[in-house]
Amino acid sequence: MALPKRKHSKARRDKSRTHQVLSMPQLTKCPQCFELIRPHHICPACGYYKGRKVVDIKVKKEKKK
Repeated sequence: MALPKRKHSKARRDKSRTHQVLSMPQLTKCPQCFELIRPHHICPACGYYKGRKVVDIKVKKEKKK
């Protein structure tokens, strides 16, 4: 197995890790219900996509205590 001849510095190690960053997903508002949704996806709240009803969303019933 290959071994490095010299130790890589912390700066060099961190420079190679600059691309391993997590980013927040881009969000837009649904034009029907104004919920935040991912672009080019069906709205999970109302079921609309590009102004058309695509999916019927079932409403969850609340539990009685």
